[in-house]
Amino acid sequence: MHRPKFKSHAVLSAITLAAVLTTGCSTNTPATTDAAASMASASPGPAAAQEQLAVVSAPSGAATPTAVADGDGGAKKSSLKVASYDRKTGRAVITSRTPTKPTARPSAPPSTGTPADPSAGASADPSTGASASASTSASTGPSAQPPVAVGDIIASAPAPGAPDGVLAKVTDVVGAAGNGGTAVETEPAKLNSVLGASKAEGEVPVDPSSVDVKPLVNGVKVSWAKTGDLHFGPEGAKLPLGSLRLDVGAAIATAEGAPASAAASVEGFVQLAPEVAFSYDGSADADGSDTSDASGTTSGAAGSATADSTADSAGKGTSPDGAFLGLSGDWASKWSLKGRAAGSTDGQPIRIPFAELHSDPVIQVGPIPVVVNLDLTCYIQVNADGKVTVDVEQDLKGDFRVGGSFSWAKGWTPVSESDMTGEPLRTKVTAAGDVKAALGAEATVGLYGTVGVTADLAPYVRAHADASAEGSADGTGSASGAYALYGGVDLTGTLNFQLTIFGTPVFQTKIPLGALHHEWLLTEGRATTSPPPTKSG
Repeated sequence: MHRPKFKSHAVLSAITLAAVLTTGCSTNTPATTDAAASMASASPGPAAAQEQLAVVSAPSGAATPTAVADGDGGAKKSSLKVASYDRKTGRAVITSRTPTKPTARPSAPPSTGTPADPSAGASADPSTGASASASTSASTGPSAQPPVAVGDIIASAPAPGAPDGVLAKVTDVVGAAGNGGTAVETEPAKLNSVLGASKAEGEVPVDPSSVDVKPLVNGVKVSWAKTGDLHFGPEGAKLPLGSLRLDVGAAIATAEGAPASAAASVEGFVQLAPEVAFSYDGSADADGSDTSDASGTTSGAAGSATADSTADSAGKGTSPDGAFLGLSGDWASKWSLKGRAAGSTDGQPIRIPFAELHSDPVIQVGPIPVVVNLDLTCYIQVNADGKVTVDVEQDLKGDFRVGGSFSWAKGWTPVSESDMTGEPLRTKVTAAGDVKAALGAEATVGLYGTVGVTADLAPYVRAHADASAEGSADGTGSASGAYALYGGVDLTGTLNFQLTIFGTPVFQTKIPLGALHHEWLLTEGRATTSPPPTKSG
């Protein structure tokens, strides 16, 4: 069989051509190599996954938690401690729980200029060079490294001089303090400067044993129960875990001319298991986009809100995409109203605060301690016309949720929800008239010493009675009366400017929560009496 013969020079030409084609792609000039590298660095990589932070109660009994965010925007758990803090001046003293290691100062800053001209080096004054070298050598030595630097953000649980916690940015490192710490100047910071592009959401129960109770009238009794089968007070052993109960009995103003048997009083208890609701969504920082318009404002149901140009922020300096701060929990109360309460003055109800409650629970959002400031004032409120005498009692149970929610689509909007039901335990109404008695609580919720949300939750019982009489010429007649007993709840409040601590745009006026009013019939009745006819003489 005839086989074709290939010439050797043809084979060599083919190999040479293949080599040229193969190596041609790698024979770029320095200019093309730099351009390719530049294009590669400019090409966006895959978007980083948004970090999800846990929201839990800070460990009890541990050292004061602290976190520090450096200039790169990343917050980390820190061994630093805020030894003292003056909110008015912003001066703080920072100490380290572990000794700071001395660091050697560099002999000279690294050169960033162009290579020196050899002729210039040759003409330099030898004495000048020797002096500079000696000065540098003399200044080189170990020195204590400051625990923080300008631009760092410090987030701390309650500390001396800062019972509400600290969230501040270091503006100046002053120097060593007398107690071995470092004195710094600070200014208020925003939460997005430490939370950055992360996301967090959760509800944290308030430890009832951490609540300070200040009775305002005699006879207030405090009880609570918590995990670990721990309880306190006369009713503590009966309470659900996490609940706080206040029992109160107080005399109230009695209507003028009422008999001693109609002395007015309120007696009962309020029981609650509060939880702090917190969420943050920094996804606006995650992609570096700012969803506000060119004027830096956001609008919604709350109206127009102008962005705060001085707000500290992380990442690209944008506001978070969403946030929420509020208070929720279970509520139970049972109270009775007896007697003939005095009429209201100028239409204003009689209000008797009977206890003030305060707590600063620390919730751990990832490594960051977020200090929540919670204040409640429990009160009795009576609105009456001074005519009706009652002996009524209501048992009420339910839950509530109040707070403020932020989104770029709507700005800050209020949240007010309550689902409560009651049942009558005792009903006696004498004479015609109206009376309404509430056993409620006014609450404020804020962060790091600010007031973000104010709410007034007022479950009540209301009695209304009508009477009519008929008579005839023979002296006979009849009297009839109808009464009704109602239960209900009123919920009002406001969102305050300080919610912008999240790093959201500033709003210029307080935003009302919107009045929530819900009433239900407990019981009703009617009575008719016909006196016997009078005998004629």
